Amino acid sequence: MAVKKLEHVGVMVSDMEVSVDFYGNVLGLDLLDRFAANETTELAFLGDRASGQVIVELICGKDNKFPDEGKVHHIAFTVDDIEVEIDRLKKLKVHFTQDETSILANGSKYIFFKGPDGETLELFQPELKK
Repeated sequence: MAVKKLEHVGVMVSDMEVSVDFYGNVLGLDLLDRFAANETTELAFLGDRASGQVIVELICGKDNKFPDEGKVHHIAFTVDDIEVEIDRLKKLKVHFTQDETSILANGSKYIFFKGPDGETLELFQPELKK
């Protein structure tokens, strides 16, 4: 297979400062790069500085008139302890779309919440291997 891994997810945002702050300070991603792609569009790449892995690309247009194509349903982030992360995010006033975590048949846990532009995000704790 030619595909090796997910490179990143691009998210169209209305305010780059708000979104960089949210993905950096709330989710703990590192700002890896940020620049103007052209005279009307700014890009920011966030991920893991240690590995250099980009996870999210934020795209902000000066006129904020992006077409609807390419909308992403949700972005999932792997965490070690979902309950600890839920408590941390609640203290930061993050809005969860459900009251409790859901559990898949394999034991993995997940919960959805909203980002600053209403994008759906997910905390995902894989099943514990025995």
